[in-house]
Amino acid sequence: MTLGITRLFRCLLTCLAMGWVCFASAAEPIVLGVNLPRTGQYAQEGLMQMRGAMLALDEINQAGGVLGRPLELLERDSASNPERAVRNVDELADAGARMLFGGASSAVAIAAGKRARERGLLYFGTLTYSNDTTGRDGQRYLFRESYNAWMAARVLAAQLQAQFADKHYYYVTADYTWGHSTEASMRHFTGTDDAGVHGSTLIPFPSASLRELREALQEARDANPEVLVLVLFGDQMVKAMRIVHQLGFDNVQVVVPNLTLSMVEQAGPAVMAGVVGAVPWTWNVPRDFGFERGEQFVSTFVERYQTYPSSSAASAYSIVYQWADAVTRSGSLDSEALIGALEGHSYQLLKDTQTWRAFDHQNLQTVYAVRIKPRAEVMADPLHQDYFQIIGQLSGEDAAQTLEQWQEERRAAGQPLRLR
Repeated sequence: MTLGITRLFRCLLTCLAMGWVCFASAAEPIVLGVNLPRTGQYAQEGLMQMRGAMLALDEINQAGGVLGRPLELLERDSASNPERAVRNVDELADAGARMLFGGASSAVAIAAGKRARERGLLYFGTLTYSNDTTGRDGQRYLFRESYNAWMAARVLAAQLQAQFADKHYYYVTADYTWGHSTEASMRHFTGTDDAGVHGSTLIPFPSASLRELREALQEARDANPEVLVLVLFGDQMVKAMRIVHQLGFDNVQVVVPNLTLSMVEQAGPAVMAGVVGAVPWTWNVPRDFGFERGEQFVSTFVERYQTYPSSSAASAYSIVYQWADAVTRSGSLDSEALIGALEGHSYQLLKDTQTWRAFDHQNLQTVYAVRIKPRAEVMADPLHQDYFQIIGQLSGEDAAQTLEQWQEERRAAGQPLRLR
């Protein structure tokens, strides 16, 4: 049986099982490739991305597909390893993928995006918060759906400065591109640039041992900070927060610049209560601000997976829809045509208006500062996942770097002042 007949047979069986209208079943599927962590430090974020992507695919296919063709998803495990992610790009491209997306590591997104450009494919970053992704390493074939470290730090600083201006900070930071740019952004907006006053310790990524984490956090404890900033993500953040809880950082405000539902759930609400951080989206944003399409997404996601969607899931879901929309508007699968359709395009999907900024391909969107609720409030929720109290927000235009700031960063890195 040929590959084409096999795909047709699978589609017919799926349609019969799900009761779908199979008007596009005779058409060759359009293949998308997702390059995400199923193992390693960020595996939980990878799971959420897959769930969000599959939900978007199913909805689009039920509505008739794209250009009259169904979508098909191929997956590869990056394990948050840049070299492995680059190999995945080649495998997915060789398998016929027309667009690539995913990742929960900025090093992965940058490396995979560069290889995707060489293969003539667009790459959409999901969880990639380093400023470098759309800054010094930005390029024409790479789009970032999430916010970046600069935007997160700006909305956080607006809250922290009200209570902790001129206080003593200490940073514990993952030693790679996201960690470096996040710490730098936080220092810039909180006025804690002097590392001699506001100390820091770097944590190896992704291979830090529990001993190394404990030693770094004991060093932080000995410095007697009033604000402890954990520039850690995924499993490293979870382990670090448990150690923080054990060491007893009394009367210290813990800040985790980038939070996700999966991370908070793994650490537990008792450990995370009171922690302040930033998010580009959380499941209660549509509920709190009345975004009907976002509420529908949350409801459908909960019905299917019995959990609220994290920002990882929302990002993957949005990317699939935005790519499909660009294809529909341009009538083309060609990457250059899609770049033209995306640059400067504004839309509303899961929250208020978002825009794919033309000069750097950063997604401009409202960003939120949050505080983790007390355990009793979390457990009162039917799914025991009502973690995030929204304590502040900034528009994308107010939070993001300006063109002039972006060009200054590119110039300092010896990069052209226009994406190539």
